[in-house]
Amino acid sequence: MGMAETGFDEVLQTLRMVEVEHLDIRTVTLGVSLLDVEGSGDILAERIYERVVELGGPLVGIAKQVSDDLGVPIVNKRVSVTPMALVGRTDKPEVFVKLAQALDRAADTIGIDYIAGFSALVHKGVTAADQALIDALPEAIASTRRLCGSVNVATTRAGINMDAVLAMGHTVRGIAQATAAHDGIGCARFVVFANAVEDNPFIAGAFHGVGEAQAVLNVGVSGPGVVNSAVRRLMANPPPSGIDLGSVADVVKRMAFKITRAGELVGRVVARRLGPPVHFGVVDLSLAPTPAEGDSVANILEAMGLERAGAPGSTAALMLLTDAVKKGGAMATSYVGGLSGAFIPVSEDAGMVEAARLGALTIEKLEAMTSVCSVGLDMVAIPGDTEPEVIAAIVADQMAIGVVNSKTTAARLLPIPGKKPGDVVRFGGLLGDAIVMAVNPFSPHGFVKLGGRIPAPIQSLKN
Repeated sequence: MGMAETGFDEVLQTLRMVEVEHLDIRTVTLGVSLLDVEGSGDILAERIYERVVELGGPLVGIAKQVSDDLGVPIVNKRVSVTPMALVGRTDKPEVFVKLAQALDRAADTIGIDYIAGFSALVHKGVTAADQALIDALPEAIASTRRLCGSVNVATTRAGINMDAVLAMGHTVRGIAQATAAHDGIGCARFVVFANAVEDNPFIAGAFHGVGEAQAVLNVGVSGPGVVNSAVRRLMANPPPSGIDLGSVADVVKRMAFKITRAGELVGRVVARRLGPPVHFGVVDLSLAPTPAEGDSVANILEAMGLERAGAPGSTAALMLLTDAVKKGGAMATSYVGGLSGAFIPVSEDAGMVEAARLGALTIEKLEAMTSVCSVGLDMVAIPGDTEPEVIAAIVADQMAIGVVNSKTTAARLLPIPGKKPGDVVRFGGLLGDAIVMAVNPFSPHGFVKLGGRIPAPIQSLKN
């Protein structure tokens, strides 16, 4: 009888996690290799379209079936492809625009949310194809709806390619201007990386790495609402022995274990039903917030006792959260990958939006917090007249954190045309509300224009 009661309690707890605490599988992302797709120009574009439709066609239908069968929502269905600079093999930006549009058309045909991998890896240098893709990015993003791109400009082994970083400042501004009619929303589909990973299922920075199999199904879990509720229950009903931060970490680990178990189950079932050549890949343990009430990483930090996210102590609290998520997830699956930690996208997290509105959260504090979480300066809106050199310098700071700490960091900056600090832009949906944040007014121009490569830190010599 006791065992039956325990099983019933677990069922009730899972139902509560799904129905009340926003537990969902944030994304199932099918990685597709395009390395063997031959051709050039229009022929290559058509063959890329056909490959994505062939392998990705069943994804949405199967994901819905699995979601219905298991009772766990799968929010997003996505595809990532081989970095397009490796596939396009051309020095003509206009050809890359055609490839971008072919990818977007394929995404529309199979009914997925986003397709990612319009990407280049330039951490040590730029090829003619890399440069053509970078030049094509503003038009490629502006002329598509589902396409996402990224550029990796730094690694711990190579250092930081500052020439590429400066180019990214101009690229981000170019995308903002090309999508100015929609408040520069195109920048939400572009990320600059240090130490980009090959199996990231999350948009906008996903791509299918060259070390991956022909087709791989990766899962991105979610669950900040679940963790938030668990921490608040602990604080409201402490055990007789009392609680401390170790107690908080234990609760987060237990919740992360359960969330990860659900994610791996969903991923394996979807991969099996897709059938060969699709393999199950990894579970990305990142806590990914949404604008929904309670589904916020910032709220978790506040549940720990901070008045607002961004207050002194926020970096330490985020470190605790990120580490506990990884420990709990690593116990639940042997196949951890992607970015794995805690996302702090400002516009997509209602608690972060409120903290920014109140002035508790600044770009500088966010930068400090990115030293201990996944990703980095994510969905950060800045004034539309921010100069490319300043954008590049903000990116460089973020890359430095990733390089010196041997971790993935990224910058997804949104210069909002015509907007000033304090203005609000309502993107809606998962992108939420962007609060335009002030940028330090002192100039970095002389530094970023020196160019060259910032050498790799000494720890890059680990072998």
